[in-house]
Amino acid sequence: MTAIAGYVAPEAKSGDLGIHSLDQFVLSVPDVNVADDFYTNFGLNMVRNGNALQLKTFGHDHAWGSVVEGTDKKALHHLSFGCYAEDISRLKARIEGEGVKLIDPPPGFESNGFWFRNPEGVLMEIKVAPKVSPDHKADSQWPTVGPGVAAATTRDKAPPVRPRRLSHVLIFTADIDASIKFYERTLGLRLSDRASDIVAFMHGIHGSDHHLLALVKSSGPGFHHCSWDTASIQDIGLGAMRMHDKGWQKGWGLGRHVLGSNYFHYIMDPWGSFSEYSCDIDYIPKEERWPSADHKPEDSFYLWGPDCPREFTLNCEVDES
Repeated sequence: MTAIAGYVAPEAKSGDLGIHSLDQFVLSVPDVNVADDFYTNFGLNMVRNGNALQLKTFGHDHAWGSVVEGTDKKALHHLSFGCYAEDISRLKARIEGEGVKLIDPPPGFESNGFWFRNPEGVLMEIKVAPKVSPDHKADSQWPTVGPGVAAATTRDKAPPVRPRRLSHVLIFTADIDASIKFYERTLGLRLSDRASDIVAFMHGIHGSDHHLLALVKSSGPGFHHCSWDTASIQDIGLGAMRMHDKGWQKGWGLGRHVLGSNYFHYIMDPWGSFSEYSCDIDYIPKEERWPSADHKPEDSFYLWGPDCPREFTLNCEVDES
């Protein structure tokens, strides 16, 4: 089960120091109504909260992401990470010890934690919060039927796709090596895998998917995609077809990644970044050390699937088009 059953008390699970979850991502966009339409069709439960539009999954109260209005083009506003209550003072001391300057929260955002910017200027928050990264590998469904029975429904009777939770986000960076070191020394993340200086994947030390934060090379920072866990390849296909029928036809998939092993289909959003339907991603328990490796560039994107479109590699926040 991937369901988060109620409030999970923020308490440490081991002596290691690090954040336990990607609590949420926040985007700034020109028009939140456009975001509402896109993410609603994607299968998320959109909830207005003041000047923000929260991205929730059905059946869960947690806001996995938020969208705020106020820029002439899409931008990554900030990333928020959750930690255990007993770790926040030590994390704060460690981050300040790395020479990182703490700053005030941005207007409109209350916090029980602290704020800072990474070396490329990306705003980040660490706060005390329930652990929302999974504590075990997500269950995946591989439904079939016996002989003499039709396994597929008709298009008009296909059920809506409801992603179960946020799995990870991928952000752009101009320096993969420096970013890996920064997140290791500040957030306590560990490298899962990488492919040269193209892409890197990092996981949480208290148990998480193969990656809760991924990094991809660009000329500057920016937001590439948010990834949403679904129950099956069937859900991925149905979600992609529904978005196609609603006019969101650009994307990439169906395929399977090498690094993380998840099945995927990406939908291009209204601002040139992506939302991913994902299924069956690798999981790294808190008791184990993942044998991270530097893989060949050919393995950086997929094991199988269609050719990767050029727009998938572009960082629209730094005008690489």
